[in-house]
Amino acid sequence: MQRNLDMTALRAFVTVAETGGVTRAASQLHLTQSAVSMQIKRFEEAIGQPLLERAGRGVALTAQGEQMLGYGRRILALNDEVWSRMTDKDFEGELTFGVPSDIVYPHIPKILQRFAAEYPRVKVHLISSLTSHLKRQLAAGKLDLILTTETGMDHGGEKLHAARVIWVGAPGGNAWKARPVRLAFNYGCIFRTSAQQALDAAGIRWEIAVESNSFRTVEASVSADLAIHAALEGTVDNHLEAIPDTGDLPPLPIFNINLYIAHGPQQAMAERLADMARQAYGRQPQTDTTEQV
Repeated sequence: MQRNLDMTALRAFVTVAETGGVTRAASQLHLTQSAVSMQIKRFEEAIGQPLLERAGRGVALTAQGEQMLGYGRRILALNDEVWSRMTDKDFEGELTFGVPSDIVYPHIPKILQRFAAEYPRVKVHLISSLTSHLKRQLAAGKLDLILTTETGMDHGGEKLHAARVIWVGAPGGNAWKARPVRLAFNYGCIFRTSAQQALDAAGIRWEIAVESNSFRTVEASVSADLAIHAALEGTVDNHLEAIPDTGDLPPLPIFNINLYIAHGPQQAMAERLADMARQAYGRQPQTDTTEQV
């Protein structure tokens, strides 16, 4: 049969052990000495072990008491942490988090899941849009923090990750071999200009076969082998694959994934979500004052 520890009695025991006496513990717990003594007695009877013994004007721990003190400190620390997270006003409210759609995977779902587990009273609204739009929204005070994909970094930004943009197509597809190269991109996609310029520099003809406001439309067209696309390495959906580097397509530039946090009433809470993003990308904060390229 499962048994539960009496948390009130456990706290009384730990306080007595740490202060060295019932009198001082009673003062700290705002209880009478007799109440503390009764809690200790009931606690010892419940677990069937002597925990304290009189030592002059104070008390001393028995061998069982020393073991219980170690457990008790950890149990109470966890109890107090849970209580604080669940009830503290500092850990409730709403955050708006902006992320370009093409870097939602693989990290964002895990970041959101972890944040929800640790701060269940905070609601996070995920906004997916283009980097340029997210930065305007942040500047207007409509977003609390954003991730961006850009070749440089504006003042106040923090680089989380840097990766090369790669050509992607349908698994086993042949669209990348066609000339002119058929491209599929969102309107305003930040990788679109880089891809077109790289093809122009290599003397390879190209045409826009698919353009849409929906990333899913682009993804579906590429996975059907109707066109090819460009994406940040490490973010390719499992419906697509990196096109083999055979020299038939030109290399593409390196882009940053940057973090920006708005200054405002939600900044402290946004920093907690930002910490999880930093850990997900395995980077320490890195600031820069250069303008976006």
